[in-house]
Amino acid sequence: MRKADSIYASALDDLIDFSFDERVVDVFPDMIQRSVPSYGNIISMIGVFAAKYAQQNSQCYDLGCSLGAASLSMRQKITHDNCTIVAVDNSSAMIDRAQTIFDADQSSRVPVTLICADIEDVSIENASVVVMNFTLQFIPLAERAALIKRIYDGLKPGGILILSEKISFEDEARDSFLNESHHDFKRANGYSDLEISQKRTALENVLIPETLATHQQRLADAGFASSTMWFQCFNFISLVALK
Repeated sequence: MRKADSIYASALDDLIDFSFDERVVDVFPDMIQRSVPSYGNIISMIGVFAAKYAQQNSQCYDLGCSLGAASLSMRQKITHDNCTIVAVDNSSAMIDRAQTIFDADQSSRVPVTLICADIEDVSIENASVVVMNFTLQFIPLAERAALIKRIYDGLKPGGILILSEKISFEDEARDSFLNESHHDFKRANGYSDLEISQKRTALENVLIPETLATHQQRLADAGFASSTMWFQCFNFISLVALK
């Protein structure tokens, strides 16, 4: 049974920056479903994209894998021979819990290697699919371009990067409307105004969104032939960039 997220349900005197610690791991499936619109659909489509673009004798990467939902979706859809999945997260609590999930999964012969490390320290090699599902937004701004370029360099021709992000908008009225719409979505999913406010504060210095144009320019600068936004709901988007 999924454990309900109540981390910010009570007023906290010492509100620290958000981190993917044991508290978050315990409630993460509930938190992500109630916080990110259409998260389940995004995960399902990652599997569909992987089925189409994964290449024989290549690696698929899930960078910032959390509990491994994107990796599991890819694993269940990939049919090519000698494909492996490398799932990386810097939270040991996430990796430990993800390992139990994959140990229990008997749905596929595609092997998954779980690595506890900063994604900036992991080599991207012989890749046909790379997934960053709401991960780049937690990387310091000054380091994002180098990471995207390293992913591009590690991809095989015809490979893809799936990049999902919370974004901002230059137009203040549009940005405010979509942010408030997202808050309404969270209220509809049972979060109180106190929970919404406290989590927003906890994320303020941790999750730094950028505009869609900034993301697409960075992808182009890295060398990607194209980047297409295939999903948007409120201020949440997902792109597929093709090498």
